[in-house]
Amino acid sequence: MKKFFLMILMALSLTSVLSANELFKSGVTASYYADKFHGRKTSNGEIFNMYQLTAAHKTLPFNTVLKVTNLANGKSVQVRINDRGPFVKGREIDLSKAAAVKLDMIKSGTAKVKLEIVSGKNSTSSSAKSVAKKAQNLDPNERWDIQLGAFEQKANAQQLATKLMKAGFKNVIFQNVKSKGITRVAIRNVPTDEVQGILDNLENKGFTDYFVRERAKTTNSDAK
Repeated sequence: MKKFFLMILMALSLTSVLSANELFKSGVTASYYADKFHGRKTSNGEIFNMYQLTAAHKTLPFNTVLKVTNLANGKSVQVRINDRGPFVKGREIDLSKAAAVKLDMIKSGTAKVKLEIVSGKNSTSSSAKSVAKKAQNLDPNERWDIQLGAFEQKANAQQLATKLMKAGFKNVIFQNVKSKGITRVAIRNVPTDEVQGILDNLENKGFTDYFVRERAKTTNSDAK
């Protein structure tokens, strides 16, 4: 009987760990890169090893750990972000060959996946109420920030902010999160009834990586 209860406790513990992962995106396309880049430097200065469980993403901070699940077969793998990419339209993440093997996507080359943030500088707290992709069920009495990127290098944040302003978006700001050493780029202080319209406009203009979150408790500065 004691062993039975221990098994139940272990199962409950595992469930709580799995449910703690933060959903980032689902239904996006993953690809993988291998031999051609093996041994080259990644964007964070490491040497790319296609046999390690790493990945490239355009905006997530380096060392973010993601759980990637192949929606076609349910297989999952955890990878660490250490590179930038993919730069092919319609693709969200570029996995190492080892990660692609774990997901059984070598033959297909790409796969529809779900991405969950396990840990990293971009992971939000429960109080942030971040919402990926959709503006449904948002409190009509709240104000929101639409985050477009989080960067360790201010120059990269500046580049994204400039693109947003050139595309006609207003109230583009930098949010300096000193405790995490990152700079976020966001469209600030958006009323609930305007959120979906801005998201649609962002999608139409090619800005597909974003979070919707409650007004951030960070140091804001206008992008120039």
